[in-house]
This record gives sequence, structure tokens and C-alpha cells, in this order.
Amino acid sequence: MGLVGIFIALPIVLYSQFESADRQMRDLVTRAIQDRSKLIGHALAPVLRTLEPGADNVLNAELAKFASDGTVLRLMVQPVSPTGEAQPDSGFYFVASAPEIKAEEVAPELDELARRGILKKLSDACMGDASEELRYRQPNGKVELLTSIIPIKTARGCWVLTSTHTTSEFLNTSIGRPYWETRAVRVAAGIYLVLAILAMLAAVSIFLSLRRFREVADEIGQGRIGDYAFSQRNIVPELSSVARDFDKLVLDLKHLSQQIRQSAEDNAHSFKTPLAAIQSSLSPVRKAVPLEDQRARRALEIIDSAIARLLALVNAAQRFDTGTADLIEAPRVPTNLTQLVGEATLNFREITASRDIRLIRRLDDSVVVRSAKGMLETVLQNILENATSFSPRGGSIIITLTQSHDTVELQVDDEGPGIPADKIDRVFERYFSSRPNQPSETGRPPHSGLGLWIVRRNVQALGGEVRATNRVGGGLSVAVSLPRYSD
Repeated sequence: MGLVGIFIALPIVLYSQFESADRQMRDLVTRAIQDRSKLIGHALAPVLRTLEPGADNVLNAELAKFASDGTVLRLMVQPVSPTGEAQPDSGFYFVASAPEIKAEEVAPELDELARRGILKKLSDACMGDASEELRYRQPNGKVELLTSIIPIKTARGCWVLTSTHTTSEFLNTSIGRPYWETRAVRVAAGIYLVLAILAMLAAVSIFLSLRRFREVADEIGQGRIGDYAFSQRNIVPELSSVARDFDKLVLDLKHLSQQIRQSAEDNAHSFKTPLAAIQSSLSPVRKAVPLEDQRARRALEIIDSAIARLLALVNAAQRFDTGTADLIEAPRVPTNLTQLVGEATLNFREITASRDIRLIRRLDDSVVVRSAKGMLETVLQNILENATSFSPRGGSIIITLTQSHDTVELQVDDEGPGIPADKIDRVFERYFSSRPNQPSETGRPPHSGLGLWIVRRNVQALGGEVRATNRVGGGLSVAVSLPRYSD
């Protein structure tokens, strides 16, 4: 939008600047025209003062010397009385003109001058002995004329020279018309319009190409098309290199995902093998240690706890790496979250029943989001595991799933101790855990502190957000917001 604003504002700013410059040029040209008319009057004055009666025919030749560039010169005289005084009511006589006009054209010319008010201006100029300028348009209304009236006093009377110019002929300025009507402005506007159309076509082409790339990326994310999709769908030659780079990026990400998944399996196998050997080797040692040797028994318990924690960390690291590979490669497909929540609660039924914990579900029907395979299952498993491990015997876990126009909200409330206020902001950090570092009373291994961190990572990768708050009266509330899927 910023570029569009600049594109619109630029011609307006430039037009105002050029119009100001043209206005100054207009004033200079107008003054030059007026000064030229005065110079012509000064040049004619000696001729008129020495002109013999009856020699008026030479004036046409004199005026022709100064008529050029479309300038029209007319010379009229208001004779004086025998006493030498001016006769304002005697009128003016048409004496000469350049270009020269025929005798039968003189009367219509005087009528036109009278209609335009120029004859009255002639009398005022003679009375005031000062030059005047006036503008008027031709009968067609299209061309403006600038007329200068120059009085010249002689013994025969008051001569008046009128110098008429077509204002648009001077230096291609906008004298006599709006600036936007000048040829330069119209040419510039035409060029700017062509450039604007070309820029718009280029912008539309780029927009369509980017939208096509976005559609390709969306189909790749859903796993519906194969490799080199950007190059196959691209129709703009200028974007061919970009399409190839996108295809290479997709292939690199797939290769990286496979490497991460393979590395996770190899590392898990490498760690679990020696840990299994250690566990097997401890069995005869545990049998050989006398029951009364409490120190040795305590040492064996510490070793068992450490091995259990190592196994938990290995399994968590494997799940983390596999989840990372799924984030990179697994396609995002429409997923029925209502069904996933129902299946997840069934998987936890045995654990909740053993601890007399009630699972209360309040689920909207057919809540659909877009997710990769396993990502939401991991989110639900970790949130429910966290809620179950903190819930007291006989407590309740409430699972609420609602949907609005464009958002899906999943909330899991437990009745556990909650999180200390000074640690609530760290609950989604990696390796953060408020549990004791030993196996629970159910015999399950200790937690690694990655569960809620994986929840946040997966939810954010799906374009959502997760938050945790302490409930009024006790317990923790974990809320997940996701974009709702719509066809």
C-alpha cells in the first residue's frame, strides 16, 4: 500500500511543482509581450509625429516590419479639433494593420473591437496616457488573445497601437488555458498512464505467480503432489530460477527430515542397548546383595532410578526428533479433533480409573483443524499426561472443545496443585518440571520436562497458540487455540 500511495502522490507533487514553474514562466512571457508592444509603440512614435497628411498608406509597411510570430497589429487614430484639443466623442479611425486587411473587412473588425470593449479602452488609454492590457477569447471560445493598447500622442491626434497575440503560441506555456491542457503535461500524463498500466500488469502477474506458488506450497503441505512441483506449475519465465530454488528447498527439507528420523532411531538404539545390558547385569548383583546390607541396597535403587531416567530421556529424545521430522515433512491434512480427543481419553481411561479420576468431556461435534499425522495426538497425550500426573485421587479432569467462526479452542482443566505464580511463565520451557526427580508411586519413570514444551512447539507449528493459567480454587488450566479448517 505504501508503494501505491507513493505512485499516486508522486504525479500530484510533481504537477504542483511544474505548475508553479509554469506560472512564473507565464508571468515572464506576459511581461515580455507587453514590453515588446511598448517597444513597437516607441519605434512608431517618430514616424507618426513626422507623418504628412495623406501619407497614411505608408503605415501598413511600417507595421509589417514588427508583425511576426502571429502578432496582429492595428493602428487607429482619434483626431484633435482645429484648436488642438482632443475630441473624446469623435471616435477612432482605422488607419493601418499588419497583416493588412481589405477595406470591406474594416467595418466588421471595428464592430468586433467595440463588442469586446476594446474601443472604450482606446479612449481611456488616450485620456490617461497609459498603456493597458486585456484578454478575451475568440468567438469559438478556444483561443485566448492578449491585447496590449499603446497610446501615442502627436499633433494630429491620439494614435493607438493595439498588439494582439495568441497566448498559447509563446514558449509553449499555459497562458490562456489550464496547465493540464498543455502538450507537455498531456504527453507526460500519457507516458505515466502507460507506465502505470505496465506496472499494474507486472504487479498482477507477480501476484498471480505468487498465489500459484502459495497453492503449490499448500498442496505440498497436504502431500497431494510430488517433487519439482514449483517448476512444473510455474508459467512465468522470469521466476524459473525461483521455482527451481523452491523445489531444491523442498527436496532438502525432505532429505533433512529423513536424516533426523534415521538419526533418532540410531541414537535410541545406541543408548538403549548398553542400558539394557546394565539392567541385565544388575539382576545377579541384586540377588547376591544381602537384605541386611542397606547401603548396597540403596546404591542399587539409585542405579535403577538413574537407568529409568536415562531410558525416559532417550525415549523423550526419540519422540522429540521424530516429531521434528514430522513437522518438516508430514503433510497437513484436515483432522477431526473431536474424534482425536475421544480416542485420547479412552487411552487414559485405565490410568484415570486406577486413581479414581473422572474425565469429563464437553466437546462440540465435528471440530476440524489442519494438522500433520501424529502432531495433535502428541499434544493431547502430553497435556492429558500432565493433568493426570498432577490430579489427586478422586479428582476430575474437564476437557472442553469449542469452535467459533475461525478458531478452535481446546481447554484441559485439572484439580491439581497448579504452578507457583513465579514459575507459571516457565511452564512451556524445555526441561522445566515441577515434579520430584524420582519415579512416581505408579512405578512410571520420571518426567523429562519436555512434554509441555513439545505441546507449544507443535501448536505453534500449526499456526496456533497455547497458554497455561492457575484456576481459581486450585488446579491448572491449559488452553490451546488453533485455526479452524474450512473448505
